[in-house]
Amino acid sequence: MARLLVVEDEAHLATGIKFNLELEGYDVEVIGDGAAALARLLRPPAFDLVILDVMLPGLDGFEIVESLRKSGNYVATLMLTAKSLPEDVVQGLESGADDYLAKPFDLTVLLARVKGLLRRRDWARGPGDGLERAAIGDSEVDFAGFEIRRGGEVQKLTLLEAMLLKLLVQKAGRVVTKAEILEKVWNISPDTQTRAVDNFVMRLRRYVERDPREPKHLLTVRGAGYRLEL
Repeated sequence: MARLLVVEDEAHLATGIKFNLELEGYDVEVIGDGAAALARLLRPPAFDLVILDVMLPGLDGFEIVESLRKSGNYVATLMLTAKSLPEDVVQGLESGADDYLAKPFDLTVLLARVKGLLRRRDWARGPGDGLERAAIGDSEVDFAGFEIRRGGEVQKLTLLEAMLLKLLVQKAGRVVTKAEILEKVWNISPDTQTRAVDNFVMRLRRYVERDPREPKHLLTVRGAGYRLEL
């Protein structure tokens, strides 16, 4: 049974979300204040997924997810917001969220997003396809643990970082376009104009390259996309 935290200050909406998630078999906790939610997320027991509203008293959703990632907490996060412009979606994803749903939404859509996000998390971990580990140069990727080890250092990965890296590993030696990454990793339109992919690739280079400014493994193919050389 997956454990979910719903962070939503509109009581009627939070109650409806909790009720429907519990019908689906999830164990659900609800908190309506941003600061209280962050404090809860930073102590055990851990959650499998957080449904996080952007506009909250105390701390907003962007501040919460940024604080979580800085603390090393990479729980899967679905952000809810009344802002639905493409740039708002991109801001949510770049802040560290793993998916983004605009209000108002249909509960069936929310339930589908939750199931999809948990499936994406499981896919990134690799138990179904046998790809639980990969070697990139002198770095070892542990998809099951969402970690990269190089030398004596360990770097935790967010869900989106792990998914992007796994897609590149699966297609090692071939070009992966930004459009394919946006669609398969970010789950947004391949036509979305954003530098989010570039920013994520830059972060991954810091994890797997000895000199990120002169990459040997994670290469940019100008005008086409990216190619990973193991």
